[in-house]
Amino acid sequence: MLSADEARAKLLDNARPVRQTEAIPLEAALGRVLAEPLIAAVTVPPLDNSAMDGYALRLADWAEDKWLHVAQRIPAGQLGHPLTLGTAARIFTGAPVPEGADTVVMQEDCEVRDDHVRIAKPPKLGAHIRRAGEDIAHGQTVLQAGERLNAARLGVAASVGATELTVHRKLKVALFFTGDEIVLPGHPLKAGQIYNSNRATLLALLQGLGCEVHDLGIVADNLDATVNALEQASRHADVVITSGGVSVGEEDHVKAAVERLGRIEMWKVAMKPGKPLVYGRLNTIAGVDTDFLGLPGNPVSAFVVFCLFVRPFLLARMGAARAEALSFTVPAGFDWKKPGERREFLRARIEHGRAVLYPNQSSGVLTSVAWADGLVDIESGHTVREGDDVRFWPLTELLK
Repeated sequence: MLSADEARAKLLDNARPVRQTEAIPLEAALGRVLAEPLIAAVTVPPLDNSAMDGYALRLADWAEDKWLHVAQRIPAGQLGHPLTLGTAARIFTGAPVPEGADTVVMQEDCEVRDDHVRIAKPPKLGAHIRRAGEDIAHGQTVLQAGERLNAARLGVAASVGATELTVHRKLKVALFFTGDEIVLPGHPLKAGQIYNSNRATLLALLQGLGCEVHDLGIVADNLDATVNALEQASRHADVVITSGGVSVGEEDHVKAAVERLGRIEMWKVAMKPGKPLVYGRLNTIAGVDTDFLGLPGNPVSAFVVFCLFVRPFLLARMGAARAEALSFTVPAGFDWKKPGERREFLRARIEHGRAVLYPNQSSGVLTSVAWADGLVDIESGHTVREGDDVRFWPLTELLK
């Protein structure tokens, strides 16, 4: 078995970014991956401007008991006149600082009488002035190719006047499930059957990444049906993902079906939950290999494997330059006395500054994932005593 780190590295080494690009409106670009750097055609801010509502003055004109004539009023969006000696300008946040002024005093520090203002507290040279270009200079690269576009990055793009962005096309992912025991919600359950929770989970995870998902539903639990489904999926998808049928039982047909149509490059990871993880390539009619990822059927295993392995792989295939999730250490609010033979990822949440575990860590207990806000990472062979530092992977990182 590969270690979790080895498996992740192998997947990322095989992740080939899609090459096709498209120009789309700024408003439609959330979650997409930028294919070309964005260069600023303007300076931001374009002029020195006030960071406060207050008064603009020349510092040399200030004295503690001196009243300055307020000679002009400058709202945001309007240009003032050059400041004459011995005067001040009423100015508002975002308004251009008039020529001749070198300091802004916020209105809370001013005493106003008719059209005169007095500043008793000594102002500081350059105070409350946002300088032209202090955010973005003309010609600066403000967004790099490979950045995944979030709200902040779209705001930066808008600030330099961009109306559309060139992004990698959406990654096409085909998804199907195996197992005669699973049934879609809305259908009656027969003896021995369960509802397919993995479909709802994986569809949501893929849609959250911005993939174009082709849902092929549930495939009959036999080799021929699995081969046919893989062949059909590989014709139109960049990546085919399945859930279930990747273990070593007589009714697990996915691995054999992949080997009939292509090759297996990775199988089994030394982790819990989620040991059976298959990566391979399917040979398409067009001669272009389609990536295959076979996830476990247990719902917690499928979720954890997706977060730790499938998500970074898909992001890299989407063209994202950075797919790493951030983690941190936190004191354990539990004891873990039995060292495991595999690296364990335990469903946990932080309460009162400590990581506490869901009481049932079975790979079939999906409620543990809904309850948790992260995964505690325990290396194989390690034990934990309450108060020890443990690695914590927040779901906000693993799902973004």
